[in-house]
Amino acid sequence: MRRAAGPLPVLLLALLALPALLAGCSWFTGDDTPGERAATPSIVIDPAPGARQAPTGRGLTVHTTAGTLTGVAAYAGGAPVPGRFDPGRTAWRSDHALVPGRDYAVSVTAAGPGGTRASATGTFRTFTPEKTFKIASVTPSPGETVGVGMPIIVDFDTPVKDRLSVERALEVRTGTPVEGAWHWTGDTRVIYRPRDYWPAGSKVDFVAHLSGVRAAKDVYGTSDHGVRFGVGRRQTSVIDTRTHRMTVERDGKVVQRMAISAGMATTREYTTTSGVHLTMDKANPVRMVSPNRSKGDPGYYDVMIDHAVRISNSGEYVHAKDNVWAQGRVNVSHGCVNARPDQAAWFYDNSLRGDPVVIRGTDRELEWDNGWGYWQLSWAEWLEGSALHDDLVRDSGEDQGDTLRRSL
Repeated sequence: MRRAAGPLPVLLLALLALPALLAGCSWFTGDDTPGERAATPSIVIDPAPGARQAPTGRGLTVHTTAGTLTGVAAYAGGAPVPGRFDPGRTAWRSDHALVPGRDYAVSVTAAGPGGTRASATGTFRTFTPEKTFKIASVTPSPGETVGVGMPIIVDFDTPVKDRLSVERALEVRTGTPVEGAWHWTGDTRVIYRPRDYWPAGSKVDFVAHLSGVRAAKDVYGTSDHGVRFGVGRRQTSVIDTRTHRMTVERDGKVVQRMAISAGMATTREYTTTSGVHLTMDKANPVRMVSPNRSKGDPGYYDVMIDHAVRISNSGEYVHAKDNVWAQGRVNVSHGCVNARPDQAAWFYDNSLRGDPVVIRGTDRELEWDNGWGYWQLSWAEWLEGSALHDDLVRDSGEDQGDTLRRSL
């Protein structure tokens, strides 16, 4: 995150006081002979010093000819501007877009052949946009501990038309490098998923460097947004609707075996979906009402169910039910997975959002956009939803025929 604005360093205050600096770059050398003047490095600062409505999206760049950059110091309202040199030190670029409506001060030094030296200093101000956008919400919550399958879900308060610029501004950092990518599901939502499950115990930092980034015509971000969360133990569950069994593993060891009853499959809505689900939320109790039925209709129900862990948006939960005669023997539910009350309570207490739950054995496949069914997509399919698709495919060496669906 950028630091809050503070006093400019003394050196830069002096630079700001020089009227000549507002007109453009300046440079000097230690020798005025014509031959050496010709070899003196030239320095170009973009946005140009003196600008009062400088664009923000391109960031700040400095480059030189006939030499190398020896130093670049840039400040925005007193806060250092992070950036980096290219391998040959002939150019320097800020890491992110520039903050709108902010005064910038830049000081540059360069060295040329034969010991020549050059310097340039200047100030400029970025434009102030009339329309702005920001992040409306991020899942998971700050400080939350999540399961190894957890996605990062980002919602914006304004439709994003320039997805490429916005996606480039989104950063995900972990202690151990993790390959991952963003996938747009609409103009206001983008989702991050690692290629494989998060390493257990990871700390994840998400930072959206949106200041100065263009989201749509005349719409710009004016602030950054950051969330840090943790990944807990690796807990995964497998449910086989044919054997009516559920097995829970934690860090590679079986910690619970449960007899279950799944959907009776007399209709599509009463068929449990097969695929890689994620635990989404939980409540004790949850009110469950029969879909597409009114009171008095055959099959109508309106009941309170204990220890319910949601795994999709189509009404599927793992929950408690005292019908032990069916559990482990036959599927009689309306689509949920029910277990003995004490074991369902254990699963409820030991579930984190983002724990994978793999269900097998039915003829209804979980749709990738049903709840958090994002692991239903292969890695190649996931990359297709990124604005940076071509670059990501090239960098990952992904085989377009890959069908890396998660399984346990």
